[in-house]
Amino acid sequence: MVQGWSGKYRCPVRLSVAPIVANSVLPAHRTPLGIETRDQIVLRGELATPTWCDPVATLVCVHPLTIEGGSMESHVLRKLAWRLPALAGLAVLRFNMRGAGTGAMRSEGEFDSAQGEGLDLGAVLARVTQLGLPEPWLVGWSFGTDVVLKFGARSPVAGAVLLSPPLRFAEAADLSRWAATDLPLVAVVPEHDDYLKPEPARAAFATIPQAKVVAVQGAGHLWVGERYVQEVLNQIVRVVAPVAYPLPREWNGPMTRWSDL
Repeated sequence: MVQGWSGKYRCPVRLSVAPIVANSVLPAHRTPLGIETRDQIVLRGELATPTWCDPVATLVCVHPLTIEGGSMESHVLRKLAWRLPALAGLAVLRFNMRGAGTGAMRSEGEFDSAQGEGLDLGAVLARVTQLGLPEPWLVGWSFGTDVVLKFGARSPVAGAVLLSPPLRFAEAADLSRWAATDLPLVAVVPEHDDYLKPEPARAAFATIPQAKVVAVQGAGHLWVGERYVQEVLNQIVRVVAPVAYPLPREWNGPMTRWSDL
């Protein structure tokens, strides 16, 4: 163990010796959540927090399209929760929007085409405030980016990272709302995205002065492949907890492996 980070990031840094692979699960406090919306729908989720320090910031994960199987268990969001509490001192809150998830983790309600999902995000942000979680950043993926753009430019949000934004439900007025704030906005766009590639993304987000578009060569909309997951996690950490960037690819503490079998 080496000297801790300075300032508000004063936490011990681990010297890592075991490789972190696609299904590695690093230590965190993991708490199931039930969150009621203003229209009385109960959402299911999980909060993962560091075991080794107070969280330096909070990631609120907004998942891909519900009617195409998107949920808090979508692979990039799971890996945020599996790794970043341990590697970057971040709290990670994942939740299933209305109608998303399976079994005991299925949220009530039905998919609402980025309308009722705004109430879902509002209820989650209220819980973030209630829990006293620090500096909440929204991390939207695909459909989740539309929800973030439509409903995320509000207190207590500190900024947003958009993964594979399709701009399918978000409208010009939603981009203008972000432009009227000073909230940071970073769009991480795959080179081979199915919906919005880097150059059109730069043109679309040019109306938001503080927006930044980061192109990732070789990647696709679903971020399949560990190298692209690592790039996504690094881009998030570089914005939200820059002292932890770049993330290590090894770990020297307890580690389990997730299995869907």
